[in-house]
Amino acid sequence: MTMNKFICILLNMALAATSVNVLSSCSDDSEKDTAPVVSTKRERNSIKEGNKLYGDKRYAEAEVAYKKALEENPDNAVAQFNLASSYLKQRGEDLTNKEDSLVRTADAMLARLAQDQNLAEPSFYDRGNVAYKAEDYASAIEMYKNALRRNPENNQARENLRLAQLKKQEQDQQNQDQNQDDKQNQDQNQDQNQDKNQNQDQNQDQNQDQDKNKDEQENQQDKQDQNQDKKDQEQKQQQGGLSDASAQQILKAMEDKENGTRQKVELMKQNEEKRANRRTTAKPW
Repeated sequence: MTMNKFICILLNMALAATSVNVLSSCSDDSEKDTAPVVSTKRERNSIKEGNKLYGDKRYAEAEVAYKKALEENPDNAVAQFNLASSYLKQRGEDLTNKEDSLVRTADAMLARLAQDQNLAEPSFYDRGNVAYKAEDYASAIEMYKNALRRNPENNQARENLRLAQLKKQEQDQQNQDQNQDDKQNQDQNQDQNQDKNQNQDQNQDQNQDQDKNKDEQENQQDKQDQNQDKKDQEQKQQQGGLSDASAQQILKAMEDKENGTRQKVELMKQNEEKRANRRTTAKPW
């Protein structure tokens, strides 16, 4: 079996690493001019062992076998590709976490293998599947397009590209709807805040009006009290009450009258005494 034929077999196994429909479009490149591949027996046996374990869905054990092959030849692109596939298979359908160590390592390996002429198409295709499962549809679209550029006859890549484009449209619409909802919520919150501020201003104005009315009522009450005091004083004066000045005048008048009466009495006494004296000085009978 030639190395190119071996690659085709491995690709058929590795491209089943995701739930998106994955079919290999690999063909036997034995008729193409390729540089001879030098490999050791242990390297080839390790890859063969890994492929058997991979086919039995014993992906962790297959990983160990592929790593043994890479210990013999770190530049073996087939072993690298199959190792990346075993990483993805170990994560199964859960490829949504791009920060997962195995997913991140596998994606990085496939990105390097995309520079290999023989492995560019399946590497881009597998990276498209990883991006699709991570709901990174923009990246998936680009990866599928790159796979189709290498092999326009890859119908499965074309079908997955269409699925990714539809998912991207749905995602964009959801984001647009979400942004619109967020804007509506923001506008609603803004309106509520404005209404709240208006209510606060109205309450403040009402409080100010109440304070003003209270002050006016107190001033009016003070005026009423003053008027009542004045009225009470006037009524008291009308009822016989005298002011200090009037009382002094009346008292002085009374004193003057009393003095006049006293003087008249005194004068009458003096006149009486004079008449008495004249009678005593007359000749006795």
